Amino acid sequence: MNWKKVLLIVFAAVSLAALYFAIHSSLHYMAKHPVPEVNPPEQRPAHSQFFWENDEKFLKLRARYQTPVRMAAFQTTLPDPLPGEEYNVGLAAEMLKGTVVQREGIFSMNQTLGPRTRERGFREGPAYAGGRVIRVIGGGICKISTTLYNVAVLANLEIMERRPHGMLVPYVPPGQDATVSYGTTDFKFRNTSGQPIMIWAEKRNTTLYMVFYGRAPAPRVIWHHRVLSRREMPVIRRYNSRLPAGEEKIVQPGAEGMKIKNWVMISRANGKTERKELGIDHYQPMPQIIESGK
Repeated sequence: MNWKKVLLIVFAAVSLAALYFAIHSSLHYMAKHPVPEVNPPEQRPAHSQFFWENDEKFLKLRARYQTPVRMAAFQTTLPDPLPGEEYNVGLAAEMLKGTVVQREGIFSMNQTLGPRTRERGFREGPAYAGGRVIRVIGGGICKISTTLYNVAVLANLEIMERRPHGMLVPYVPPGQDATVSYGTTDFKFRNTSGQPIMIWAEKRNTTLYMVFYGRAPAPRVIWHHRVLSRREMPVIRRYNSRLPAGEEKIVQPGAEGMKIKNWVMISRANGKTERKELGIDHYQPMPQIIESGK
């Protein structure tokens, strides 16, 4: 046999073996480390009746704007809120409720609520900055923008401007948050429903409720997410002279980083369904900070 043919046969055999090994190894890795599919989270369906729906002020505004139908609703519970955070969310909800967005009108959260300053009643609350939680005037107001984002998505409206937080937040699933900062980062949607929409927001205890009212129901919208990658949460340990020897204190819980793909499935009354892509979000890991005595 020609030596060139022998070399070609040997080369082909080695290549096939290498290809088999690569495929086998990849399948083995994928079986042990699958990219997870995040199940659709609880959609927080509308209550049979919200606690404000018999209030005189609400009934008058609903009649004035002719918005008798509950289009979409969402609620956000604040985990262990700081006093300023809870206060700011309640104040912003009062400013927001009763806002009407006309057909094809554009809603801007920053324009609607205005600057968050002490003079306008806002207090210090938590905010993200540089991988840490800090306190700023108006901090915590992102619970409003996040809840607005979820109701707007569930009402099948056009999202014009939305930016996720730099790190994961504890009050909604990854991919469903929206951050704002007056003068730089806004949340906006366009009312593409063909009807006027009245926004109603109320905070009771540590839960923020929000509903869009119109003249016809929105289609059924279900969130979906797929985690594309994760990044491990770093741990930072530091000495605290005020702690007794051997005692530790977690001063910042921390969170993993994540890259996540988001979309919704829309089911219409005529039986048709469609998929709407909502993009890919990137979250940086938040370090866990642990202080300890000697």
